[in-house]
Amino acid sequence: MDERRESEATPTKNHTTLERKSDREVVVTRTVNAPARIVFEAWTKAELFRRWWVPKSYGQTLLSCEMDVRVGGQYRLVFPFEDSTMEFFGTYVEVTPHSRLVWTNDEGDAGKTITTVTFEEKGGKTLLVVHDVYPSAEAVDTGSTGALPEALDQLDELLASL
Repeated sequence: MDERRESEATPTKNHTTLERKSDREVVVTRTVNAPARIVFEAWTKAELFRRWWVPKSYGQTLLSCEMDVRVGGQYRLVFPFEDSTMEFFGTYVEVTPHSRLVWTNDEGDAGKTITTVTFEEKGGKTLLVVHDVYPSAEAVDTGSTGALPEALDQLDELLASL
């Protein structure tokens, strides 16, 4: 199974590649215009993360963003949903500053999704590789990976402002 998509290219945007590696795995790859140290902070500091993570086209904002970024630490993201709220939460499994983050996504009824993000700096830019392993093939279709291209556009905008 090899499905590939790329975000629409414009002269100023970086390309995002979304590739389904197997029936349970999706990999998103993008180079962003900042050193790994700063990009890692954008993924691990709640005040920065909340500024880029939710795609603007969703018309939602984070009501709460709690991140205890250490091995065994937890995160919890709360969004408004209809007349209530919706939460995403999980546990950090690996935290290697400026190069690697691994966490679980525990909110699904079908099991945990494992997300691994690597940060590889090249010439002042950072190659991001986001690898999601879902608990089932069905869970891939309801996962949040598809929103990443737009969110990464927003990350680039944030990085340009820092």
